[in-house]
Amino acid sequence: MQARQAEHPQCCVCGWPTEPGLGLRFSALGDGSIEGRFGCDARFEGYTGLLHGGITSAVLDGAMTNCLFAHGIVALTAEMTVRFKHPVVLNIPLVVRAHLVRSLRPLHMVEARIEQDGQLKAQATGKFM
Repeated sequence: MQARQAEHPQCCVCGWPTEPGLGLRFSALGDGSIEGRFGCDARFEGYTGLLHGGITSAVLDGAMTNCLFAHGIVALTAEMTVRFKHPVVLNIPLVVRAHLVRSLRPLHMVEARIEQDGQLKAQATGKFM
């Protein structure tokens, strides 16, 4: 993920240093998608005991951006739609995955989903340019 290191080194979602950011690290999977994990600690609380919806959205956006980086694409979020299915509970790690749906330069379409304890919590589609 050289593109991330070159273009995104101080990102509050996936950049270094990790404090006070989220510190997500993403791994490329064999099918071209990416995966990351996040501990959901209490610093990011919205409603009592739940992850703030803005943080949930940031995790999804970060996953989609890093999916593009894994494909050697540097692009900015042009549009993002988030569907919240169930609240994300604090102090239970989540898994976020993203995959490239279509790439018709300069437009790239990506999807991401967050699961926690095997349950779909949120999903997003994004258009990047």
